[in-house]
Amino acid sequence: MTHALAGFDRSSFTHGGETRVLYRTGSGPAVIVISEMPGITPKVAGFAGQVADAGFTAVLPHLFGEDGRAPTAGYALGSIARACIAKEFTVLALGRTSPIITWLRALAADEHGKCGGPGVGAVGMCFTGGFALGMMVDDVVVAPVLSQPSLPFGVTKAHRRDLGLSTADLARVQERAAAGCQVLGLRFTGDVMSPPSRFEHLRELIGDAFIAVELDSSKGNPDGHVRMSHSVLTEHLDDRPGTPTRAALDQVLEFFTARLTT
Repeated sequence: MTHALAGFDRSSFTHGGETRVLYRTGSGPAVIVISEMPGITPKVAGFAGQVADAGFTAVLPHLFGEDGRAPTAGYALGSIARACIAKEFTVLALGRTSPIITWLRALAADEHGKCGGPGVGAVGMCFTGGFALGMMVDDVVVAPVLSQPSLPFGVTKAHRRDLGLSTADLARVQERAAAGCQVLGLRFTGDVMSPPSRFEHLRELIGDAFIAVELDSSKGNPDGHVRMSHSVLTEHLDDRPGTPTRAALDQVLEFFTARLTT
């Protein structure tokens, strides 16, 4: 195990004949932390540690990449290429739910049984950003967070609006939202991989149940966010008190606290 994951317990979970490695740390209600590309990087592990410090059991499933490895351009491109041809992920099709979400739903139910509490939190990032929305189909997921959701890839206007879920799953998301389950979304305003039309679609779908946090990354923005800012909670997080990204991180942790500890 690499140094980045040295404080995590390693185990596995099997559902539907698919077994995947898990890393976990902390105690309290479970939060499923679904890593961005290229995998469970040191900063993804660091975010999970912050979730654990806030009073939760952070659970990181291995979906792709090399666990604990720092990102590089070549490593990221390789991970994306392999994921794009894997049957678990739907990267271009419209109106379809990625098959991996079924496995993640089962993981959430299992972790709820182990950790207790009113439900489970889930946070997806980038490639996996919309997966937390798909997990919300099950009642057990009560705190879904979508950080810079990037699937399906925005090759057309329709793709940029699509939420990566089937019609039936979208209807269930609407039902859950109408019953009081909120969704928290995060993105930088200039992020072309997580386009604004996707957040607009979420507002149309669930109205005030969608809490949008959009950080200014326009040219000359007062906070110094670079044009290519993308990963709100990890690679582009400025963790200093008072920064917009630190405020966004705090809002995520407060969202978990409000939804999982009352």
